[in-house]
Amino acid sequence: MDKTRLGIGLVVGVLVVQTAATLLWSPGATLTGIALAFNAVAAVSAFLFVRRGGQAAWVVGGWCAGFFGWHVLGLGELAGWWTTGLDAAFLVGGGYQGSVVYQAVLATAAGFAVHLLLPRQRQVSET
Repeated sequence: MDKTRLGIGLVVGVLVVQTAATLLWSPGATLTGIALAFNAVAAVSAFLFVRRGGQAAWVVGGWCAGFFGWHVLGLGELAGWWTTGLDAAFLVGGGYQGSVVYQAVLATAAGFAVHLLLPRQRQVSET
């Protein structure tokens, strides 16, 4: 399996889990609407990248970087490292331990997807 397919698989996994968590444990209508809109746009970006390739990797990588930041923010909020006032948005299923695991796993998956999807310059050997 190549890096692009693995990266797209991670993106799809993150989007499915985020959408399910949003629908199952919604803190409020406004946050649910915003979360579903972001997930829908990211899903369309991922679909276009799969269909067309090329420069769309930057867009999908950008969405994944945003998701990474969101889940790191949630992890820090739940760990008590900082206070954002959004603690209700970061709780999944009402349980603290499950929410910490959820935030950590999704932050890791989104960060790894960024690593896999962003294009890199080819290294030229000097020998």
